[in-house]
Amino acid sequence: MEGKVPARIAAIVFVAIAITATVIEMTREEAPVPASTAPALQPSTDPLRATLRRCQQLGVAASSDADCLAAWAESRDRFLGRMPAPEAPQRSGGQ
Repeated sequence: MEGKVPARIAAIVFVAIAITATVIEMTREEAPVPASTAPALQPSTDPLRATLRRCQQLGVAASSDADCLAAWAESRDRFLGRMPAPEAPQRSGGQ
């Protein structure tokens, strides 16, 4: 009989703590979650992408197309992080 009294007291204390924690949690006011104000990212149309798609559809013929060669060079430069080379000035046929 001596062991039952402390066990009952421990059980009552445990139930009281559980009820107190439940009441505190139920009465707590949660802060409203701020709504996302960032606009949805809309990718801009990239003319290089359209040219690369056209070259892809050309298949083997694209290897001799000047527009495709230029598009591939620009795509490679973007990927590697290089600045495009400045164009050489056009010389007139006078010299």
